[in-house]
Amino acid sequence: MGREVVQAVLGEAPKMVLVAAADPAYAGKTISDLLGVESSVRIEPDLSSSLESTIADVAVIFSVPDVAMSDIRTAMENGAIPVVGTTGITDSDLAEIRALAQKHGLGAIIAPNFAIGAVLMMKCAAEIARYMPAVEIIELHHDKKIDAPSGTAIKTAQMIAAVRRAAGETTIPSTNQARGAEFSGIRIHSVRLPGLVAHQEVIFGGLGQTLTIRHDSVDRKSFMPGVLLAIRAAMGLTDVIYGLENIL
Repeated sequence: MGREVVQAVLGEAPKMVLVAAADPAYAGKTISDLLGVESSVRIEPDLSSSLESTIADVAVIFSVPDVAMSDIRTAMENGAIPVVGTTGITDSDLAEIRALAQKHGLGAIIAPNFAIGAVLMMKCAAEIARYMPAVEIIELHHDKKIDAPSGTAIKTAQMIAAVRRAAGETTIPSTNQARGAEFSGIRIHSVRLPGLVAHQEVIFGGLGQTLTIRHDSVDRKSFMPGVLLAIRAAMGLTDVIYGLENIL
Protein backbone atom coordinates (compact mmCIF):
# COMPACT_ATOMS: atom_id res chain seq x y z
CA MET A 1 0.00 0.00 0.00
CA GLY A 2 2.87 2.36 0.79
CA ARG A 3 4.35 1.86 -2.67
CA GLU A 4 1.00 2.55 -4.31
CA VAL A 5 0.45 5.72 -2.25
CA VAL A 6 3.92 7.00 -3.17
CA GLN A 7 3.32 6.33 -6.87
CA ALA A 8 -0.11 7.99 -6.72
CA VAL A 9 1.18 11.13 -4.99
CA LEU A 10 4.16 11.42 -7.36
CA GLY A 11 1.70 11.14 -10.24
CA GLU A 12 -0.16 14.23 -8.97
CA ALA A 13 2.87 16.54 -9.20
CA PRO A 14 3.06 19.51 -9.11
CA LYS A 15 -0.27 19.73 -7.24
CA MET A 16 1.04 17.31 -4.61
CA VAL A 17 4.63 16.88 -3.46
CA LEU A 18 6.02 13.87 -1.65
CA VAL A 19 8.24 15.27 1.13
CA ALA A 20 8.86 12.23 3.36
CA ALA A 21 8.40 8.49 3.69
CA ALA A 22 8.70 6.01 6.55
CA ASP A 23 9.00 2.23 6.61
CA PRO A 24 11.31 0.33 8.98
CA ALA A 25 11.77 -2.44 6.42
CA TYR A 26 13.35 -0.07 3.86
CA ALA A 27 14.94 2.61 6.06
CA GLY A 28 17.99 4.20 4.48
CA LYS A 29 16.92 3.64 0.89
CA THR A 30 15.50 6.37 -1.32
CA ILE A 31 12.19 6.18 -3.14
CA SER A 32 14.19 6.15 -6.36
CA ASP A 33 16.19 3.11 -5.15
CA LEU A 34 13.04 1.23 -4.23
CA LEU A 35 10.64 2.10 -7.04
CA GLY A 36 12.89 3.23 -9.87
CA VAL A 37 11.14 6.60 -10.12
CA GLU A 38 12.58 10.09 -9.91
CA SER A 39 12.55 11.04 -6.21
CA SER A 40 15.31 11.87 -3.74
CA VAL A 41 13.08 11.29 -0.70
CA ARG A 42 14.90 9.10 1.79
CA ILE A 43 12.89 6.45 3.64
CA GLU A 44 13.12 6.82 7.42
CA PRO A 45 12.54 4.10 10.02
CA ASP A 46 9.48 5.85 11.51
CA LEU A 47 7.19 8.82 11.04
CA SER A 48 8.82 10.82 13.82
CA SER A 49 12.19 10.70 12.03
CA SER A 50 10.50 11.64 8.74
CA LEU A 51 8.94 14.79 10.18
CA GLU A 52 12.00 16.01 12.07
CA SER A 53 13.51 17.83 9.11
CA THR A 54 10.56 18.57 6.85
CA ILE A 55 7.11 20.16 6.97
CA ALA A 56 4.15 18.10 5.78
CA ASP A 57 0.54 19.19 5.36
CA VAL A 58 -0.81 15.63 5.34
CA ALA A 59 0.50 12.29 6.59
CA VAL A 60 -0.95 9.22 4.90
CA ILE A 61 -0.84 6.34 7.39
CA PHE A 62 -1.14 2.69 6.40
CA SER A 63 0.25 0.69 9.28
CA VAL A 64 -0.56 -2.06 11.78
CA PRO A 65 -3.13 -1.09 14.44
CA ASP A 66 -0.58 -1.11 17.28
CA VAL A 67 1.53 1.53 15.52
CA ALA A 68 -1.20 3.59 13.84
CA MET A 69 -2.26 5.53 16.94
CA SER A 70 1.35 6.45 17.69
CA ASP A 71 1.74 7.65 14.09
CA ILE A 72 -1.46 9.70 14.34
CA ARG A 73 -0.20 11.40 17.52
CA THR A 74 3.17 12.08 15.88
CA ALA A 75 1.58 13.52 12.74
CA MET A 76 -0.68 15.91 14.63
CA GLU A 77 2.08 17.00 17.00
CA ASN A 78 4.05 18.00 13.91
CA GLY A 79 1.15 19.84 12.28
CA ALA A 80 0.30 17.19 9.67
CA ILE A 81 -3.30 16.11 9.15
CA PRO A 82 -3.55 12.29 9.30
CA VAL A 83 -5.25 10.42 6.46
CA VAL A 84 -5.54 6.94 7.92
CA GLY A 85 -6.18 3.68 6.07
CA THR A 86 -5.18 1.42 8.97
CA THR A 87 -8.09 -0.75 10.06
CA GLY A 88 -8.68 -1.74 13.65
CA ILE A 89 -9.26 1.84 14.86
CA THR A 90 -11.58 1.48 17.86
CA ASP A 91 -14.22 3.81 19.30
CA SER A 92 -11.81 4.74 22.10
CA ASP A 93 -9.13 5.49 19.47
CA LEU A 94 -11.58 7.76 17.64
CA ALA A 95 -12.34 9.56 20.89
CA GLU A 96 -8.61 10.17 21.40
CA ILE A 97 -8.20 11.38 17.80
CA ARG A 98 -11.04 13.87 18.31
CA ALA A 99 -9.37 15.11 21.50
CA LEU A 100 -6.06 15.49 19.63
CA ALA A 101 -7.87 17.40 16.87
CA GLN A 102 -9.19 19.88 19.41
CA LYS A 103 -5.80 20.19 21.09
CA HIS A 104 -3.86 20.83 17.88
CA GLY A 105 -6.55 22.56 15.82
CA LEU A 106 -6.21 19.94 13.09
CA GLY A 107 -8.65 17.47 11.56
CA ALA A 108 -8.18 13.86 10.49
CA ILE A 109 -9.70 11.46 7.99
CA ILE A 110 -10.10 7.84 9.08
CA ALA A 111 -11.31 5.50 6.33
CA PRO A 112 -11.87 1.75 6.82
CA ASN A 113 -11.74 1.46 3.03
CA PHE A 114 -10.49 3.89 0.36
CA ALA A 115 -11.96 2.02 -2.62
CA ILE A 116 -14.82 4.09 -4.05
CA GLY A 117 -16.70 0.89 -4.98
CA ALA A 118 -16.46 -0.42 -1.43
CA VAL A 119 -17.86 2.84 -0.07
CA LEU A 120 -20.76 2.62 -2.53
CA MET A 121 -21.33 -0.99 -1.43
CA MET A 122 -21.65 0.16 2.19
CA LYS A 123 -24.05 2.94 1.26
CA CYS A 124 -26.16 0.48 -0.78
CA ALA A 125 -26.18 -2.00 2.12
CA ALA A 126 -27.52 0.67 4.47
CA GLU A 127 -30.29 1.50 2.01
CA ILE A 128 -31.23 -2.16 1.46
CA ALA A 129 -31.33 -2.75 5.23
CA ARG A 130 -34.41 -0.50 5.41
CA TYR A 131 -36.35 -3.16 3.53
CA MET A 132 -34.50 -6.44 4.22
CA PRO A 133 -33.20 -6.44 7.82
CA ALA A 134 -31.94 -10.06 7.87
CA VAL A 135 -28.29 -9.83 6.83
CA GLU A 136 -24.86 -11.41 7.17
CA ILE A 137 -21.46 -10.22 5.95
CA ILE A 138 -18.65 -12.31 4.46
CA GLU A 139 -15.32 -10.53 4.08
CA LEU A 140 -12.33 -12.08 2.34
CA HIS A 141 -8.76 -10.75 2.47
CA HIS A 142 -5.17 -11.77 1.84
CA ASP A 143 -3.53 -14.01 4.43
CA LYS A 144 -1.21 -11.25 5.70
CA LYS A 145 -4.08 -9.10 6.96
CA ILE A 146 -3.79 -9.02 10.74
CA ASP A 147 -7.21 -7.87 11.93
CA ALA A 148 -10.41 -9.89 11.57
CA PRO A 149 -13.08 -8.86 10.91
CA SER A 150 -11.97 -6.08 8.62
CA GLY A 151 -12.65 -2.43 9.30
CA THR A 152 -14.85 -2.34 6.20
CA ALA A 153 -17.02 -5.17 7.55
CA ILE A 154 -17.34 -3.47 10.94
CA LYS A 155 -18.21 -0.13 9.32
CA THR A 156 -20.82 -1.89 7.12
CA ALA A 157 -22.35 -3.53 10.20
CA GLN A 158 -22.44 -0.18 12.01
CA MET A 159 -24.22 1.49 9.08
CA ILE A 160 -26.78 -1.32 8.84
CA ALA A 161 -27.30 -1.31 12.61
CA ALA A 162 -28.00 2.43 12.55
CA VAL A 163 -30.75 1.86 9.98
CA ARG A 164 -32.16 -0.99 12.08
CA ARG A 165 -32.27 1.17 15.20
CA ALA A 166 -34.00 3.98 13.34
CA ALA A 167 -36.62 1.50 12.12
CA GLY A 168 -37.08 -0.02 15.59
CA GLU A 169 -35.76 -3.41 14.47
CA THR A 170 -34.35 -5.79 17.07
CA THR A 171 -31.31 -8.04 16.76
CA ILE A 172 -32.03 -11.28 14.91
CA PRO A 173 -31.22 -14.12 17.33
CA SER A 174 -28.69 -16.76 16.30
CA THR A 175 -26.52 -19.42 17.90
CA ASN A 176 -22.76 -19.23 18.38
CA GLN A 177 -22.00 -22.44 16.53
CA ALA A 178 -19.60 -21.71 13.63
CA ARG A 179 -21.44 -18.48 12.98
CA GLY A 180 -18.65 -15.91 12.84
CA ALA A 181 -18.28 -12.87 15.07
CA GLU A 182 -21.21 -10.64 15.97
CA PHE A 183 -21.01 -6.86 15.62
CA SER A 184 -24.02 -4.68 16.32
CA GLY A 185 -26.18 -7.80 16.10
CA ILE A 186 -24.86 -8.71 12.64
CA ARG A 187 -22.83 -11.81 11.84
CA ILE A 188 -19.48 -11.28 10.10
CA HIS A 189 -17.49 -14.17 8.63
CA SER A 190 -13.79 -13.57 7.88
CA VAL A 191 -11.75 -15.48 5.30
CA ARG A 192 -7.94 -15.12 5.02
CA LEU A 193 -6.27 -16.77 2.01
CA PRO A 194 -3.27 -16.13 -0.27
CA GLY A 195 -4.37 -14.91 -3.69
CA LEU A 196 -7.02 -12.57 -2.30
CA VAL A 197 -6.70 -8.78 -1.97
CA ALA A 198 -9.89 -7.30 -0.45
CA HIS A 199 -13.43 -8.56 -1.03
CA GLN A 200 -16.79 -8.35 0.73
CA GLU A 201 -20.26 -9.79 0.28
CA VAL A 202 -23.34 -8.52 2.08
CA ILE A 203 -26.16 -11.07 1.89
CA PHE A 204 -29.71 -10.03 2.76
CA GLY A 205 -32.53 -12.48 3.32
CA GLY A 206 -36.28 -11.96 3.18
CA LEU A 207 -39.45 -13.94 2.64
CA GLY A 208 -38.63 -16.37 -0.19
CA GLN A 209 -35.70 -14.31 -1.49
CA THR A 210 -32.12 -13.21 -0.97
CA LEU A 211 -30.18 -10.22 -2.25
CA THR A 212 -26.36 -10.19 -2.45
CA ILE A 213 -24.06 -7.26 -3.14
CA ARG A 214 -20.31 -7.78 -3.51
CA HIS A 215 -17.26 -5.62 -3.99
CA ASP A 216 -13.84 -6.89 -5.14
CA SER A 217 -10.54 -5.05 -5.03
CA VAL A 218 -8.28 -7.14 -7.25
CA ASP A 219 -5.43 -4.61 -7.24
CA ARG A 220 -4.26 -2.18 -4.56
CA LYS A 221 -4.44 0.59 -7.15
CA SER A 222 -8.21 0.49 -6.53
CA PHE A 223 -7.65 2.37 -3.26
CA MET A 224 -5.65 5.24 -4.73
CA PRO A 225 -8.45 7.48 -6.11
CA GLY A 226 -9.94 7.48 -2.61
CA VAL A 227 -6.58 8.23 -0.99
CA LEU A 228 -6.01 11.20 -3.32
CA LEU A 229 -9.56 12.40 -2.68
CA ALA A 230 -8.90 12.28 1.08
CA ILE A 231 -5.57 14.12 0.77
CA ARG A 232 -7.29 16.94 -1.11
CA ALA A 233 -10.16 17.05 1.41
CA ALA A 234 -7.72 17.10 4.33
CA MET A 235 -6.24 20.48 3.49
CA GLY A 236 -7.47 22.97 6.10
CA LEU A 237 -9.61 20.34 7.83
CA THR A 238 -10.37 20.91 11.51
CA ASP A 239 -12.90 18.10 12.07
CA VAL A 240 -12.41 14.34 12.38
CA ILE A 241 -14.12 12.46 9.54
CA TYR A 242 -14.75 8.73 9.87
CA GLY A 243 -15.59 7.03 6.59
CA LEU A 244 -14.82 8.09 3.04
CA GLU A 245 -18.55 8.32 2.28
CA ASN A 246 -18.60 11.58 4.27
CA ILE A 247 -16.37 13.34 1.74
CA LEU A 248 -17.45 11.51 -1.42
